[in-house]
Amino acid sequence: MSDDDSGTDTTATTVTLADVARAAGVSVATASKALNGKAHVSARAREAVTAAASALAFVPNPFARALNRAPTNTIGMLTSDLDNRFVLPILLGAEDAFGAGSLSVLLADARDSVLREQLQLQSLLTRRVDGVLVVGRTTNPRPPMQSKPNVPVVYVYAPSTDDQDLSFEPDNELAGRLAVDHLVAVGRRRIAIVNGEDTYAAARDRLRGAAAATEDHGLELVGTPGLVFGAWNEAWGRQATVRLLEAHPDVDAIVAGSDHIARGVMDAVRESGRRIPDDVAVVGFDNWDILVEGARPHLTSVDMNLQELGRLAAEALVDTIDGNVRRGRVRNPVQLVVRGSSAPAGEPTRD
Repeated sequence: MSDDDSGTDTTATTVTLADVARAAGVSVATASKALNGKAHVSARAREAVTAAASALAFVPNPFARALNRAPTNTIGMLTSDLDNRFVLPILLGAEDAFGAGSLSVLLADARDSVLREQLQLQSLLTRRVDGVLVVGRTTNPRPPMQSKPNVPVVYVYAPSTDDQDLSFEPDNELAGRLAVDHLVAVGRRRIAIVNGEDTYAAARDRLRGAAAATEDHGLELVGTPGLVFGAWNEAWGRQATVRLLEAHPDVDAIVAGSDHIARGVMDAVRESGRRIPDDVAVVGFDNWDILVEGARPHLTSVDMNLQELGRLAAEALVDTIDGNVRRGRVRNPVQLVVRGSSAPAGEPTRD
């Protein structure tokens, strides 16, 4: 895509606004006004411009339109679930990035409703925001917003299914790999996984990464499919671990699909008479301080770097507003935090 002579609009191919103006026999300024519904354009000129644009298959670029507006230095942040604990660190990271550029932020909560999301989006656009950051409640891919706004949009946490959009998400497959690589490095060979709900992309991605890493080390995950997926709570962690240890008493490490699940796993391991980490090491995901620091011993967990994720997405939105358009899905690296639940004797931990 190339900008037209006025910097007002671009096309999806090589057709520019100047081409449309030339075909319609009007100036570029008149063509721009006609296509954008502005006043002071005669009916004949508007009709000629519309016909020329149709004949040339000219498609205005919403990013260029946004650049043509007077900036308001205001950003819209549209969430699906403001009470979701994974959303808050993303918002904090984004707000830090926006604040560093002296941008004002308008926050709207769609409460996981498609209709409410549309209404909140229109409300933000009415306030003439320069761009919108859309924050999902899970990492499940989501459809793009039904009505394409004429300002840049960046998706974070829940990626858009449209590859033409720009999305940021944590690398959950890498998270699964890091957990298994660490357990193998500390001498574990009989590794199992007790996961969350299989309707969540995070659970499937973490399993995929864990299974791939296990195979890379010449090992196989222990357990049956029925022990892999369940609920995101401690009760499931306990129940699954009891069944797992009964069927496979030689298990020496368990990867839990979340820190909540890990707490249940640890309870069941202790109740079986085994010691953590001497007999069974445990690794969780999310690095939620309330859970990892309240566990005994403290829980090794993969931090999803959500605040950093929000900051990167916000910076990318500002770049897009400035005309540096990017597309596709960006998977941000995650980080393993080693604590007492998996560290071998003598290894420093963050307990």
